[in-house]
Amino acid sequence: MMKHVLLLLCLWVGVVVLWAGWSTCADDTDTDTGSAETEAPKPITDEQYQQRVAHLRKQLGDGYTVVLSKPFVVVGDEPAAVVQRRAQRTVGWAVKRLKEAYFTKDPDRIITVWLFKDKASYESHCEKLFNIEPTTPFGFYSPGNDALVMNIATGGGTLVHEIVHPLVEANFPECPAWFNEGLGSLYEQSGERNKRIVGFTNWRLPGLQKAIRAKKLPTFKSLCSTTTHEFYRQDPGTNYGQARYLCYYLQEKGLLRRYYRAFHKNHEDDPTGYDTLVTVLGERDMAAFQKRWEAWVLKLEFK
Repeated sequence: MMKHVLLLLCLWVGVVVLWAGWSTCADDTDTDTGSAETEAPKPITDEQYQQRVAHLRKQLGDGYTVVLSKPFVVVGDEPAAVVQRRAQRTVGWAVKRLKEAYFTKDPDRIITVWLFKDKASYESHCEKLFNIEPTTPFGFYSPGNDALVMNIATGGGTLVHEIVHPLVEANFPECPAWFNEGLGSLYEQSGERNKRIVGFTNWRLPGLQKAIRAKKLPTFKSLCSTTTHEFYRQDPGTNYGQARYLCYYLQEKGLLRRYYRAFHKNHEDDPTGYDTLVTVLGERDMAAFQKRWEAWVLKLEFK
């Protein structure tokens, strides 16, 4: 009799445990469904921008100029007129032209552009403000700090390059590193043509030409297939240059904006962008195309 009672008790406990487990799973499913319906971030208001400007002015005090250049706030330690000119002629100009060419959305948070007057200022402020040691003498985008940080003494090219990244992040978060950096690098040396932003040949050209002559350039399929880690950490020394001058070729052939839109539209089916590239180029033999592209690159000049 006692054995039967114990058996029934064990069966009853098992049923309770199974019911509790089923109930928990049902609750998890309901929770997941709800989280999938989260609202899109609300646009940043004028009041929020003004509050950020006021906060930075109070925090930094004399010696710094803070200028609103939507969707960024620009801070610099050069003379006020110089910082204001950079905010208008570089940041404002780049944002306007890039949005005309590609982007419809602003970043969903306020990003500060820090323009430091020289190497010493740049390095000391990286330590003071962000507790980091910069790995580049030019500048970088730090999403975790909502900041673009520049040694502006090296020129405005890196600034325009880095402005591309938060705009890509806001509009094409699935964008692979090769195209994100290819597009950013394209505008390191840039200007206008028919009131549109265009990239010009730049300092990355000689290194790329050297790799082409040495026959050390990966295929475009290999470039497009690189993961973020591979692009940045396993770069054979050609990733940036190859990506940039592929974008430059597309620009010069009137195909770059078409490629961006097609890749953005098709990214779920073509996450690397390679199939879209083949389609936009209208090429059947990409090996033959790469040979023609390499010959074209070898004829380019950077003065």
